[in-house]
Amino acid sequence: MKNKQFDICIIGSGAGAGPVAYELSKAGYAVVVLEKGPWFRTKHFTKDEIVTSRRSVYTPTLKDEPQVIESQDDDGEWIAKSNYKTGRDFWNGNCVGGSSNFMSGYFHRMKPMDFRLLSEYSEIEGANIVDWPISYEELEPYYTKVERVIGVSGRIVDHDAQEPRSTDNFPFPPLEENVISSWIDKAADKQGYKMVPVPRAILSQPKDKRNACVYSNYCGSYGCSSDAKGSSRASLLNLALETGNCTILPNSKVFHLETDGHRNVVKAHYYNINGEKEFVEAGIYAVAGQAVETSRLLLMSKNREFPMGLANNSGQVGKNLIFSAGGTGWGHFYYNDLPEEAVDKLKMPGLFVNRSIHHWYEINDPEAFPQRVKGGIVDFLFEHPNSIRRAVRCKWDNDGNLVYGSELKKRVHSYFTGQRRLNFEVFCDWLPNDNCFVSLSDKVADKWGDPVAKIRTGYHPHDLKVGEYLAERAEELLRAMGAHNVNSGISGSPPPNLQAGGCRFGHDPATSVLDADCKAHEVNNLYVTDGSFMPTGGSTTYTWTIYANSFRVADKILEKMSGRKKIAAG
Repeated sequence: MKNKQFDICIIGSGAGAGPVAYELSKAGYAVVVLEKGPWFRTKHFTKDEIVTSRRSVYTPTLKDEPQVIESQDDDGEWIAKSNYKTGRDFWNGNCVGGSSNFMSGYFHRMKPMDFRLLSEYSEIEGANIVDWPISYEELEPYYTKVERVIGVSGRIVDHDAQEPRSTDNFPFPPLEENVISSWIDKAADKQGYKMVPVPRAILSQPKDKRNACVYSNYCGSYGCSSDAKGSSRASLLNLALETGNCTILPNSKVFHLETDGHRNVVKAHYYNINGEKEFVEAGIYAVAGQAVETSRLLLMSKNREFPMGLANNSGQVGKNLIFSAGGTGWGHFYYNDLPEEAVDKLKMPGLFVNRSIHHWYEINDPEAFPQRVKGGIVDFLFEHPNSIRRAVRCKWDNDGNLVYGSELKKRVHSYFTGQRRLNFEVFCDWLPNDNCFVSLSDKVADKWGDPVAKIRTGYHPHDLKVGEYLAERAEELLRAMGAHNVNSGISGSPPPNLQAGGCRFGHDPATSVLDADCKAHEVNNLYVTDGSFMPTGGSTTYTWTIYANSFRVADKILEKMSGRKKIAAG
């Protein structure tokens, strides 16, 4: 690479990185994006089920890049194990565009009470709850900007948990829906509450050079072959590249951020595709490697100024890691129980469900909780069409025994031709606590010899109570619809694709890593723009909020860089 000097260096390329690269490139600044993974183009994203279900194509192999996961055993002891040995993979989306390539695109805004969780609901023993240093009102214009720039399809309906909006509707009409969506609506109406159409970061109409959705139904865990899904790669980075001001370096694993002794980062050191050490220099640095890896990089970047890791003299880097609490549930609709016309409509492939319950986003139920508590949402969706995953479910009988031969064939045939399964996903707050954090392993290293992330995955029992309450309500709805075999499972097992925290923002440098603008308290030119900034996560998926905040921080960076001489891109 000829040019090693840039106005801004961004580490990572997902939802936290894309808006910064997009805005600064458009403003004429020289931008470099260092991405650890490869650069897949749209043509590479097929519906290959082997790639997604049985191979580490979009994520690193655990032999080369393991992690150490620390969880409690039945006796309450914390046991740390390398996931190369256990197979418990915590990676997701290591490629240009990050995990936003593989999201389902469920885009719910956080609500005003999520920004003041402590003030609204008071302390919970054992949870490190704080209010955000910014309000919903400050972020609202950026939620709206995401709708327009990324592209969000949907429709607004009045409901009792609707957050304030500055626009009357989404910029793109809703995606086409399966008949089961109307069944859900009717069942909810009978129970006295309104279902909410789910806004999706999936285009229902073409935008820029992106196509509209082709309704393959292979959204979650798969890259989009039409670019309808609003990944960072398709919706932002491709446009940043068109300016001529953005350089993307894939297969570039950053291992150290060097400072100058005056609290300024001056170089980002990385390994190139051949394992050789290189570096780039920039005036501003933005880290957006997803929560676990962002904390890991800062902890590895030790020096005399920061003996415990970059921006970590407070000891807060890696602390208060959060995930999304909740779980899943399901019910089966058997074709033999339904009129032929209804079966034909239910079988229609590709069409979306796109329904969500927000009615219990705040719970006022004295029989379940002694005081008002934050609740959450429930999203409904069809079982993923990946036939490998569906067939695997058939290999066990009701007693947990393996099924073989002709009996297995009958079960698979019946499952694929005789019913359709409707799932639901519960989302509620993962309360930050002292037993959920990132540190560095002193025993396990990756293929470059760097210490890997050690992830402790402790959860708060309050999360399970809220999740179970929501799951019970969702089960009631499925039964009212006539579903069979209704069941659910709520657990404290963290979903690795929904991670945040570790570098929370706040006003006090003693208890937070970043200020309200997501600049490190202790470093003059370091920003963190992925989900690491979040002190609490609300009861939604995080991507929309990460996008919105990254656009907000991009504006702050532009203000800081105003008047500076720009480096010529090239």
